[in-house]
Amino acid sequence: MARVRLSVAERRAELLAATVEQIEVRGVAAVRIADVAAALGVSNALVLYHFSTKEKLVAAAFTHAAEGDLAHLRALLSRRTTALRRLRAAVRWYAPTGQAKGWRLWIEGWSAALREPTLRTVTRELDQQWKAALTEVIGEGVAAGEFSCPDPRNTALRLTALLDGLAVQMTAYEGTLSRSRMLAWVDEALTRELSLPAAGPPAG
Repeated sequence: MARVRLSVAERRAELLAATVEQIEVRGVAAVRIADVAAALGVSNALVLYHFSTKEKLVAAAFTHAAEGDLAHLRALLSRRTTALRRLRAAVRWYAPTGQAKGWRLWIEGWSAALREPTLRTVTRELDQQWKAALTEVIGEGVAAGEFSCPDPRNTALRLTALLDGLAVQMTAYEGTLSRSRMLAWVDEALTRELSLPAAGPPAG
């Protein structure tokens, strides 16, 4: 049966999705152009036609993965409800799950970005977009009188830094921390940062 001919955009999306999968399996350092090509049954030359180097392919793959996450985040933050509800939903979605498949990808990206300037530029820009989105909704909550926060930008930085650190613990050291306790700590951080009424004791 003849292979369906894809448009340039469709082919690039297929290559990027396959690259994300290969990074999750092999890691950034070990993944090769040949691995991506083999996963799709295409030639190395085809991959290189669309992405001239492995570094450009990997950077584009991380951008591709993040675009879906950012679209979901913006959907959560654009709901017709209070800023606090939107912020809680976004923070809980950002938090790692038990298997943390997506977080393995980003931890790989952070590690590789220490040595690869192109990837470092991409991950920094994506990180700034996350923080900007959270900063905006925190500012909306302050303006609406829902809570108090003298510095929404730094609050967004501290919240994401907390979640990033917890994600590393839960992903690298399975069983170290339960998701329920992690979420309780995140709720406590939100309470402090936004001067909200204190909640009950953390879950086990």
